[in-house]
Amino acid sequence: MLKRFKRNILKMFREFLVYHNSSMEFRAKILTLMIASDSEINPCEHQMLAEVASKIYSDDSERADILIDTVNEYFQKIKTKNGLDFEHLIVLVEREARDNKRFSDKIDIEVLKRFSDCLDKEEDKIFHQRILEFLEGIKEEYGAV
Repeated sequence: MLKRFKRNILKMFREFLVYHNSSMEFRAKILTLMIASDSEINPCEHQMLAEVASKIYSDDSERADILIDTVNEYFQKIKTKNGLDFEHLIVLVEREARDNKRFSDKIDIEVLKRFSDCLDKEEDKIFHQRILEFLEGIKEEYGAV
């Protein structure tokens, strides 16, 4: 009960309470692009998201949980058309990578490729591949020198 209350408080005020919030939010946006490419979060993607978050923040499980919550929040905004859509998320990712060169280092293509294992339809896999190519382009163009 107390842990859930603490997570809810962190979700509401993460901009102020979470260390390096902008970096974590950028990662969440990238992961949301991978998950939202097929318009549903299936159990495989949930599991993959948990594994990736644990890998990214291996020394801080609370931060990994906040990352997962943030991805789910972005996904719900896209799904319910609540101030965010897929195209807008793509624009945000590109803008943030351009403005903060160090963010492009957070795009780990090999990890993101693993999400394609969770897709069944060929058209979803093709779309997923296009997103990966877009992210590779961002990484190359805006990568820190």
